[in-house]
Amino acid sequence: MTNTIIWTVVILSLLGLVLALMLFFIAKKFRVEEDPRIDEVEKVMPGANCGGCGFAGCRAFADAAVKAPNLDSQFCPVGGNEVMKKVAAILGYEIQEKAPQVAVVRCNGSCENRPRTNEYDGAASCRIKAALYSGDTLCPFGCLGCGDCVAACQFGALSMDPETGLPVVDESKCTACGSCVKACPKHIIELRNKGPRGMRMFVSCVNKDKGPVAKKACAAACIGCGLCAKTCTHDAITVTDNVAYIDFTKCKLCRECEAVCPTGAIHGVNFPKPLDREGIKKRIADRKAKAAELAAAAKEAEKKEVTNG
Repeated sequence: MTNTIIWTVVILSLLGLVLALMLFFIAKKFRVEEDPRIDEVEKVMPGANCGGCGFAGCRAFADAAVKAPNLDSQFCPVGGNEVMKKVAAILGYEIQEKAPQVAVVRCNGSCENRPRTNEYDGAASCRIKAALYSGDTLCPFGCLGCGDCVAACQFGALSMDPETGLPVVDESKCTACGSCVKACPKHIIELRNKGPRGMRMFVSCVNKDKGPVAKKACAAACIGCGLCAKTCTHDAITVTDNVAYIDFTKCKLCRECEAVCPTGAIHGVNFPKPLDREGIKKRIADRKAKAAELAAAAKEAEKKEVTNG
Protein backbone atom coordinates (compact mmCIF):
# COMPACT_ATOMS: atom_id res chain seq x y z
CA MET A 1 0.00 0.00 0.00
CA THR A 2 2.82 2.38 0.89
CA ASN A 3 4.69 1.59 -2.34
CA THR A 4 1.54 2.27 -4.37
CA ILE A 5 1.15 5.69 -2.79
CA ILE A 6 4.83 6.52 -3.35
CA TRP A 7 4.71 5.48 -7.02
CA THR A 8 1.52 7.45 -7.53
CA VAL A 9 3.12 10.57 -6.12
CA VAL A 10 6.28 10.06 -8.22
CA ILE A 11 4.34 9.48 -11.44
CA LEU A 12 2.08 12.49 -10.87
CA SER A 13 5.12 14.66 -10.07
CA LEU A 14 6.94 13.53 -13.21
CA LEU A 15 3.79 14.07 -15.28
CA GLY A 16 3.39 17.54 -13.84
CA LEU A 17 7.04 18.33 -14.57
CA VAL A 18 6.76 17.12 -18.17
CA LEU A 19 3.56 19.10 -18.77
CA ALA A 20 5.10 22.20 -17.20
CA LEU A 21 8.14 21.90 -19.49
CA MET A 22 5.86 21.42 -22.49
CA LEU A 23 3.85 24.53 -21.61
CA PHE A 24 7.06 26.51 -21.08
CA PHE A 25 8.49 25.62 -24.49
CA ILE A 26 5.14 26.14 -26.24
CA ALA A 27 4.74 29.58 -24.63
CA LYS A 28 8.29 30.48 -25.62
CA LYS A 29 7.80 29.20 -29.16
CA PHE A 30 4.52 31.00 -29.81
CA ARG A 31 4.89 34.10 -27.65
CA VAL A 32 4.01 37.41 -29.27
CA GLU A 33 6.64 40.11 -29.01
CA GLU A 34 5.11 43.40 -27.86
CA ASP A 35 6.57 46.74 -28.74
CA PRO A 36 7.88 48.32 -25.48
CA ARG A 37 6.64 51.70 -26.70
CA ILE A 38 3.08 50.56 -26.01
CA ASP A 39 3.84 50.68 -22.28
CA GLU A 40 5.45 54.11 -22.66
CA VAL A 41 2.44 55.51 -24.51
CA GLU A 42 0.02 54.00 -22.01
CA LYS A 43 1.85 55.70 -19.14
CA VAL A 44 1.24 59.18 -20.57
CA MET A 45 -2.44 58.49 -21.24
CA PRO A 46 -5.03 59.85 -18.74
CA GLY A 47 -6.18 56.34 -17.80
CA ALA A 48 -9.88 57.18 -18.08
CA ASN A 49 -10.62 54.18 -20.35
CA CYS A 50 -13.70 56.08 -21.49
CA GLY A 51 -13.67 54.92 -25.10
CA GLY A 52 -13.83 58.48 -26.41
CA CYS A 53 -10.90 57.78 -28.72
CA GLY A 54 -12.83 54.96 -30.41
CA PHE A 55 -10.89 52.15 -28.70
CA ALA A 56 -11.77 49.91 -25.77
CA GLY A 57 -9.40 51.73 -23.43
CA CYS A 58 -6.08 53.53 -23.08
CA ARG A 59 -4.09 50.33 -23.64
CA ALA A 60 -5.90 49.60 -26.89
CA PHE A 61 -5.34 53.18 -28.01
CA ALA A 62 -1.62 52.93 -27.22
CA ASP A 63 -1.36 49.69 -29.20
CA ALA A 64 -3.11 51.25 -32.21
CA ALA A 65 -0.99 54.40 -32.03
CA VAL A 66 2.26 52.42 -32.01
CA LYS A 67 1.18 50.33 -35.00
CA ALA A 68 -0.16 53.28 -37.01
CA PRO A 69 2.06 55.01 -39.61
CA ASN A 70 1.00 58.38 -38.18
CA LEU A 71 -1.39 59.91 -35.62
CA ASP A 72 -3.80 61.52 -38.08
CA SER A 73 -6.64 59.14 -37.15
CA GLN A 74 -5.83 58.88 -33.43
CA PHE A 75 -6.79 61.43 -30.81
CA CYS A 76 -7.41 61.29 -27.07
CA PRO A 77 -10.23 63.76 -26.29
CA VAL A 78 -9.65 63.54 -22.54
CA GLY A 79 -5.93 64.28 -22.66
CA GLY A 80 -6.27 66.63 -25.61
CA ASN A 81 -3.38 68.20 -27.47
CA GLU A 82 -1.00 68.04 -24.50
CA VAL A 83 -1.24 64.25 -24.20
CA MET A 84 -1.03 63.80 -27.96
CA LYS A 85 2.20 65.83 -28.01
CA LYS A 86 3.69 63.39 -25.50
CA VAL A 87 2.52 60.40 -27.55
CA ALA A 88 3.99 61.95 -30.70
CA ALA A 89 7.30 62.55 -28.93
CA ILE A 90 7.50 58.88 -27.89
CA LEU A 91 6.70 57.62 -31.39
CA GLY A 92 8.65 60.24 -33.30
CA TYR A 93 5.56 61.54 -35.08
CA GLU A 94 4.20 65.00 -35.74
CA ILE A 95 0.64 66.02 -34.89
CA GLN A 96 -1.74 68.75 -35.92
CA GLU A 97 -3.38 70.33 -32.91
CA LYS A 98 -7.16 70.01 -32.78
CA ALA A 99 -9.58 72.60 -31.47
CA PRO A 100 -10.96 71.69 -28.03
CA GLN A 101 -14.55 70.47 -28.08
CA VAL A 102 -17.44 70.35 -25.63
CA ALA A 103 -20.75 68.54 -25.45
CA VAL A 104 -23.79 70.61 -26.47
CA VAL A 105 -27.41 69.74 -25.68
CA ARG A 106 -29.48 70.49 -28.77
CA CYS A 107 -32.93 70.60 -27.20
CA ASN A 108 -35.03 73.59 -26.15
CA GLY A 109 -37.76 71.37 -24.73
CA SER A 110 -37.94 72.68 -21.18
CA CYS A 111 -41.04 72.05 -19.08
CA GLU A 112 -42.22 75.55 -20.00
CA ASN A 113 -41.63 75.25 -23.75
CA ARG A 114 -42.80 71.66 -24.12
CA PRO A 115 -45.77 70.77 -21.89
CA ARG A 116 -46.31 67.17 -20.91
CA THR A 117 -49.22 65.34 -22.47
CA ASN A 118 -48.91 62.14 -20.40
CA GLU A 119 -47.02 60.68 -17.45
CA TYR A 120 -44.36 57.99 -17.78
CA ASP A 121 -44.33 55.45 -14.96
CA GLY A 122 -41.58 53.03 -15.90
CA ALA A 123 -37.87 52.39 -15.50
CA ALA A 124 -35.88 55.63 -15.25
CA SER A 125 -33.92 55.06 -18.44
CA CYS A 126 -34.03 57.08 -21.64
CA ARG A 127 -33.12 54.02 -23.70
CA ILE A 128 -35.98 51.97 -22.25
CA LYS A 129 -38.38 54.90 -22.52
CA ALA A 130 -37.42 55.50 -26.17
CA ALA A 131 -38.00 51.83 -26.97
CA LEU A 132 -41.51 51.95 -25.48
CA TYR A 133 -42.86 55.15 -27.07
CA SER A 134 -41.97 58.60 -28.41
CA GLY A 135 -41.99 60.39 -25.05
CA ASP A 136 -44.33 62.15 -22.65
CA THR A 137 -44.74 65.31 -24.78
CA LEU A 138 -45.86 66.02 -28.34
CA CYS A 139 -42.23 66.21 -29.51
CA PRO A 140 -40.92 62.78 -30.53
CA PHE A 141 -37.39 64.12 -31.06
CA GLY A 142 -36.59 65.88 -27.78
CA CYS A 143 -34.90 64.98 -24.50
CA LEU A 144 -36.61 62.22 -22.50
CA GLY A 145 -35.25 63.55 -19.20
CA CYS A 146 -34.21 60.28 -17.52
CA GLY A 147 -30.51 61.20 -17.36
CA ASP A 148 -28.80 58.36 -19.24
CA CYS A 149 -26.24 60.94 -20.36
CA VAL A 150 -25.55 61.95 -16.76
CA ALA A 151 -24.99 58.32 -15.76
CA ALA A 152 -22.68 57.75 -18.73
CA CYS A 153 -20.41 60.72 -17.94
CA GLN A 154 -17.36 59.61 -15.94
CA PHE A 155 -16.22 63.14 -15.22
CA GLY A 156 -19.26 64.65 -13.50
CA ALA A 157 -19.75 67.13 -16.32
CA LEU A 158 -23.50 66.54 -16.73
CA SER A 159 -26.43 67.09 -14.42
CA MET A 160 -30.20 67.30 -14.80
CA ASP A 161 -31.79 70.70 -14.24
CA PRO A 162 -34.92 70.10 -12.11
CA GLU A 163 -36.60 73.25 -13.45
CA THR A 164 -36.16 72.63 -17.17
CA GLY A 165 -35.92 68.83 -17.05
CA LEU A 166 -32.93 69.04 -19.41
CA PRO A 167 -29.29 68.02 -18.97
CA VAL A 168 -26.77 70.78 -18.28
CA VAL A 169 -23.11 70.56 -19.33
CA ASP A 170 -20.38 71.86 -17.04
CA GLU A 171 -17.81 73.09 -19.58
CA SER A 172 -15.01 73.12 -17.02
CA LYS A 173 -15.39 69.36 -16.49
CA CYS A 174 -16.39 68.19 -19.97
CA THR A 175 -13.59 66.31 -21.77
CA ALA A 176 -15.54 65.73 -25.01
CA CYS A 177 -15.13 61.98 -24.59
CA GLY A 178 -18.47 61.41 -26.34
CA SER A 179 -19.95 59.02 -23.77
CA CYS A 180 -23.05 61.18 -23.38
CA VAL A 181 -23.44 61.35 -27.16
CA LYS A 182 -23.50 57.56 -27.36
CA ALA A 183 -25.84 57.23 -24.37
CA CYS A 184 -28.57 59.52 -25.74
CA PRO A 185 -31.13 57.52 -27.76
CA LYS A 186 -32.59 60.72 -29.23
CA HIS A 187 -29.19 61.97 -30.48
CA ILE A 188 -29.68 65.47 -29.09
CA ILE A 189 -26.14 65.76 -27.69
CA GLU A 190 -23.37 66.77 -30.04
CA LEU A 191 -19.65 67.51 -29.70
CA ARG A 192 -18.81 70.95 -31.07
CA ASN A 193 -15.73 73.16 -31.04
CA LYS A 194 -15.63 75.32 -27.92
CA GLY A 195 -14.92 78.36 -30.05
CA PRO A 196 -12.74 81.39 -29.28
CA ARG A 197 -13.00 82.24 -25.58
CA GLY A 198 -15.74 79.62 -25.36
CA MET A 199 -18.12 81.54 -27.63
CA ARG A 200 -20.22 79.45 -30.00
CA MET A 201 -23.53 79.30 -31.83
CA PHE A 202 -25.80 76.30 -32.29
CA VAL A 203 -29.38 75.38 -33.14
CA SER A 204 -30.85 73.91 -29.97
CA CYS A 205 -33.39 71.69 -31.70
CA VAL A 206 -33.43 68.47 -33.73
CA ASN A 207 -37.16 68.33 -34.48
CA LYS A 208 -37.64 67.26 -38.11
CA ASP A 209 -41.39 67.84 -38.21
CA LYS A 210 -42.79 70.63 -40.38
CA GLY A 211 -43.03 74.08 -38.82
CA PRO A 212 -46.61 74.09 -37.48
CA VAL A 213 -46.26 70.60 -35.99
CA ALA A 214 -42.90 71.40 -34.40
CA LYS A 215 -44.18 74.71 -33.01
CA LYS A 216 -47.23 73.00 -31.50
CA ALA A 217 -44.98 70.46 -29.78
CA CYS A 218 -42.47 73.02 -28.47
CA ALA A 219 -42.69 76.81 -28.32
CA ALA A 220 -38.93 77.13 -28.94
CA ALA A 221 -38.59 74.56 -31.72
CA CYS A 222 -36.85 75.21 -35.03
CA ILE A 223 -39.64 75.58 -37.62
CA GLY A 224 -37.37 75.29 -40.65
CA CYS A 225 -38.31 78.77 -41.94
CA GLY A 226 -34.81 79.33 -43.32
CA LEU A 227 -34.49 82.96 -42.15
CA CYS A 228 -31.19 82.13 -40.47
CA ALA A 229 -29.76 80.51 -43.61
CA LYS A 230 -30.88 83.47 -45.78
CA THR A 231 -29.35 85.95 -43.33
CA CYS A 232 -25.98 84.20 -42.87
CA THR A 233 -23.34 85.73 -45.14
CA HIS A 234 -20.79 83.02 -44.37
CA ASP A 235 -22.68 80.01 -45.78
CA ALA A 236 -22.54 78.42 -42.33
CA ILE A 237 -26.22 77.43 -42.03
CA THR A 238 -28.16 74.76 -43.86
CA VAL A 239 -31.76 73.65 -43.45
CA THR A 240 -32.32 69.93 -43.93
CA ASP A 241 -35.43 67.93 -43.02
CA ASN A 242 -37.11 71.08 -41.64
CA VAL A 243 -34.38 71.83 -39.11
CA ALA A 244 -31.46 74.27 -39.34
CA TYR A 245 -27.86 73.38 -38.55
CA ILE A 246 -24.87 75.67 -38.00
CA ASP A 247 -21.48 74.48 -39.26
CA PHE A 248 -19.11 75.59 -36.50
CA THR A 249 -16.14 75.51 -38.89
CA LYS A 250 -17.73 78.28 -40.97
CA CYS A 251 -19.56 80.30 -38.32
CA LYS A 252 -18.04 83.76 -37.64
CA LEU A 253 -20.06 84.37 -34.46
CA CYS A 254 -21.84 87.45 -35.85
CA ARG A 255 -25.06 86.37 -34.04
CA GLU A 256 -27.26 87.57 -36.91
CA CYS A 257 -28.96 84.16 -37.12
CA GLU A 258 -29.79 84.32 -33.42
CA ALA A 259 -31.31 87.78 -33.85
CA VAL A 260 -33.62 86.81 -36.71
CA CYS A 261 -34.75 83.41 -35.39
CA PRO A 262 -38.50 83.78 -34.67
CA THR A 263 -38.67 81.02 -32.04
CA GLY A 264 -35.39 81.45 -30.16
CA ALA A 265 -34.15 78.04 -31.29
CA ILE A 266 -30.65 79.41 -31.99
CA HIS A 267 -28.42 79.91 -28.96
CA GLY A 268 -25.31 82.01 -28.53
CA VAL A 269 -23.12 80.88 -25.63
CA ASN A 270 -20.50 82.73 -23.55
CA PHE A 271 -20.69 86.04 -25.42
CA PRO A 272 -19.50 88.96 -23.25
CA LYS A 273 -22.50 91.14 -24.10
CA PRO A 274 -26.23 90.37 -24.29
CA LEU A 275 -27.73 89.96 -27.74
CA ASP A 276 -28.61 93.36 -29.25
CA ARG A 277 -31.44 91.99 -31.37
CA GLU A 278 -32.68 95.34 -32.68
CA GLY A 279 -29.19 96.62 -33.38
CA ILE A 280 -28.31 93.51 -35.36
CA LYS A 281 -31.57 93.65 -37.31
CA LYS A 282 -30.81 97.27 -38.23
CA ARG A 283 -27.35 96.22 -39.41
CA ILE A 284 -28.90 93.52 -41.60
CA ALA A 285 -31.45 95.98 -43.02
CA ASP A 286 -28.72 98.54 -43.79
CA ARG A 287 -26.65 95.87 -45.54
CA LYS A 288 -29.60 94.79 -47.67
CA ALA A 289 -30.46 98.39 -48.53
CA LYS A 290 -26.86 99.05 -49.59
CA ALA A 291 -26.82 95.89 -51.68
CA ALA A 292 -30.08 96.95 -53.34
CA GLU A 293 -28.62 100.39 -54.11
CA LEU A 294 -25.50 98.86 -55.63
CA ALA A 295 -27.62 96.46 -57.70
CA ALA A 296 -29.79 99.35 -58.92
CA ALA A 297 -26.72 101.45 -59.77
CA ALA A 298 -25.17 98.55 -61.67
CA LYS A 299 -28.42 98.02 -63.59
CA GLU A 300 -28.61 101.73 -64.46
CA ALA A 301 -25.01 101.72 -65.63
CA GLU A 302 -25.74 98.71 -67.80
CA LYS A 303 -28.73 100.48 -69.37
CA LYS A 304 -26.62 103.57 -70.17
CA GLU A 305 -23.93 101.40 -71.72
CA VAL A 306 -26.50 99.69 -73.94
CA THR A 307 -28.03 103.05 -74.94
CA ASN A 308 -24.66 104.64 -75.75
CA GLY A 309 -23.49 101.53 -77.53
